[in-house]
Amino acid sequence: MNPEQQRALLAIALFAAFADGEKHDRERDEIRRITDSLAGEAGAPGLAGIYQDVLLKRLRLEAAAAALSDTGERQLAYEMAVGVCEADGGLSDTEHRFLGELKSLLRLDASPVELIEGEAAAIVELSQAAAPGPVVAAQAGVSDTELDKAILNASLLNGALELLPQSWASMAIIPLQIKMVYGIGKAHGVSLDQGHIKEFIAAAGVGLTSQYLEQIGRKLIGGLLGKAAGKTFGKVGSAAAGMAFSFATTYALGQLAKRYYAGGRRMDTALLRDTFQNLLGPAKQMQTQYLPQIRQQAETLDMGRVMAMVRGT
Repeated sequence: MNPEQQRALLAIALFAAFADGEKHDRERDEIRRITDSLAGEAGAPGLAGIYQDVLLKRLRLEAAAAALSDTGERQLAYEMAVGVCEADGGLSDTEHRFLGELKSLLRLDASPVELIEGEAAAIVELSQAAAPGPVVAAQAGVSDTELDKAILNASLLNGALELLPQSWASMAIIPLQIKMVYGIGKAHGVSLDQGHIKEFIAAAGVGLTSQYLEQIGRKLIGGLLGKAAGKTFGKVGSAAAGMAFSFATTYALGQLAKRYYAGGRRMDTALLRDTFQNLLGPAKQMQTQYLPQIRQQAETLDMGRVMAMVRGT
């Protein structure tokens, strides 16, 4: 894949991120930070300034779609766009219209589109309809050791999901983070709904759309791009240690939730964000240590098992 095609794919993901027109300033800032970070990665020539090009309409959706001539790349672009739009839970009317326009511009056949949309819808439906389910037993006296083990297990799983090429794998990371936070709150006697958990995650500075965009962007730059037209781009075993950033994000989020609910939910937004950032650094160091376990777990995952975990069974 050449730099022009990389740039087109990331541009389409950014168009999808802004499709609903309702992103908060902090989410826009996070998306810009992610784009700048991806532009600095090895193997990412030509990505600098793409955020401004999309936001200021110097690059049009039509031009980005036209840059993708290969059927697999066009299907991948649509997979990425669907995942970005679905990341915060369901599609708005404007996102439906955006995806319809993109589908037309990419000249996609009905069968692969239905498969892509079906996988994404299944993840979103399960994550919204099913009770999150605790990651540890809801009982008094749950030890820090038990919670730490549950957080580590959730982090290993999400790191493994990031190493899978399929778009549904990255989409499952956020519902599983929600499930983890639910379990930590429950272990401290707090019953949470998904709305509260999403607000907690956002207050920590982990945007739902921006997190998915970073996951998919790192796969793009790292050469682990997803299944399209019967092809798999990249290999699980060849992924670099830095690509498993969802391990670090999940681990830091779990440790933050443990402190927050143990302390009676007294942290304000500024303290939540600062604490999360302080936890993220050590978690990034840990992910390298656990990369062999992450890779091993990735080899055992399939859609059925992931869907069962999202469902909470």
